[in-house]
Amino acid sequence: MPLNPDAVGTVGEPTSTGWTSKDALLYAVSLGLGVDQLAFTTENTTGVAQQVLPTFPVVVGWGGGSAMRNIGTFNPALLVHGQQAVTLHKTLPVEARVTVQQKIVAMHDKGKAAVVVTETTATDDADGSPMYTLISSAFIRGEGGWGGDRGPSGPQNVPPERSADSQVTLQTSPDQALLYRLNGDRNPLHSDPSFAAMGGFDRPILHGLCSYGFTARALLGMFCGDDAAKFKHIEARFASPVIPGEALTISAWQTANGEALFTTAVGDRVVIDQGKLLFGE
Repeated sequence: MPLNPDAVGTVGEPTSTGWTSKDALLYAVSLGLGVDQLAFTTENTTGVAQQVLPTFPVVVGWGGGSAMRNIGTFNPALLVHGQQAVTLHKTLPVEARVTVQQKIVAMHDKGKAAVVVTETTATDDADGSPMYTLISSAFIRGEGGWGGDRGPSGPQNVPPERSADSQVTLQTSPDQALLYRLNGDRNPLHSDPSFAAMGGFDRPILHGLCSYGFTARALLGMFCGDDAAKFKHIEARFASPVIPGEALTISAWQTANGEALFTTAVGDRVVIDQGKLLFGE
């Protein structure tokens, strides 16, 4: 059965999930943070309160209550992450229980591929207030052609034509995907050479959300002074796969008060673009 465009508007089951201090620490370490960022990598350092990285919600309750099961069948080896946005409605606590629900908000026909857009909302079980919202898109090769709307296209969040205001290069490890997958995403595309070959890759690729997390930790330092409470929103498009062991160069341009645009590249190859960060006090 092909993809079902009538799935737009359907929702997954509300799911209660949560995290502990240990989960937040694992996420930080899986993104290469270490002894220079003890607020994110330890919970018992004298005079240092633990913080949670702002993009941590992308791994919370991985796969639970997903609405993607409503869209029909497809070859998972041909699915790659297209875009991701994280909006924080409050600073993430070190541990919490939340109720999350995912909705299919759009399905676009790109001809030789389909794009499925989902929105996930999380509500704090402690007081019923919004905790965060995630917008994600999945690009599924070979599943277009049903005559549907192509959806938005064209340049977005294009940086100014000048040198970046801030730039930093972060090195990933050849084993980065093996560590990052312990956050919950066990897709063999990132660990099994034979499965990666089915998707047309010479070797397993790094999780797009791992590159995204590396990018966000760089932006957190650039614009928020490593204060997670100042980080409000991040959005970006995955432009090209990253191989574990490659170095990521994050370039950012402040374009307004509390706003910056950014890209991430491996050498001259852009791997994350259309990036926008919102930050504040």
